[in-house]
Amino acid sequence: MNQFLFGAMPYILLTIAVVGTIWRFTTNRYSWSSQSSQFLENKTLFFGSVPWHYGILTVLFFHILGFFIPSAILGWNAEPTRLYIFEIGGLSFGILAFFGLLMLIYRRFTNVRIKSVTSGWDAIVLLILFIQIITGLANAIMFRWGSNWYAATAVPWMWSVITMAPEVDRVGNLHWITKVHIFNALLFFAFIPFSRLAHFIVINPYKYLWRPYQVVRWYSREPRTANIVQYK
Repeated sequence: MNQFLFGAMPYILLTIAVVGTIWRFTTNRYSWSSQSSQFLENKTLFFGSVPWHYGILTVLFFHILGFFIPSAILGWNAEPTRLYIFEIGGLSFGILAFFGLLMLIYRRFTNVRIKSVTSGWDAIVLLILFIQIITGLANAIMFRWGSNWYAATAVPWMWSVITMAPEVDRVGNLHWITKVHIFNALLFFAFIPFSRLAHFIVINPYKYLWRPYQVVRWYSREPRTANIVQYK
């Protein structure tokens, strides 16, 4: 089972992600957005979107950093104080993202207008994100020094997948919660082309952190008709 999940499935799911992204961009590029529902409801969106984006982008940044320079992560963690700071900081941003995600889920399924524009893809993606955050927090709380084993175990496995020589044994003996976290991340990438998450891979996604909020103005003025000639 480990050989299939972490030896074969990564290639299947990543192929779906790449081919699906190219297909969507070439056939329906005008849907390449987050399909904002801000004009339907804004207050709850603020308390969900802001902590979610700041939390998840920070966590993702350090995952990417560990992927490219794992030796720097291990070197930083060699000092206990720096290790504590790194672990507590990562857990804090994970909790921030979890709070934001809960607010977004609550908003999407309790607001009648937003629920009416929610598709099955949206529900699946929210479920995948929920599982990812829960398992990530569980790993951080139950198995200490996650940044160390991530850099020393998970990263070498990911590079082995890229080099077409997957070293399944590196992740095969990990706890099932950690395995779910890793495999669920692959599912996440596979679903990106088919959901509104496609906006995540635009050239500059970080502009969403400081762009002004969308302003919607409603005009009730009756339309004017020019050059009306009345005949008696």
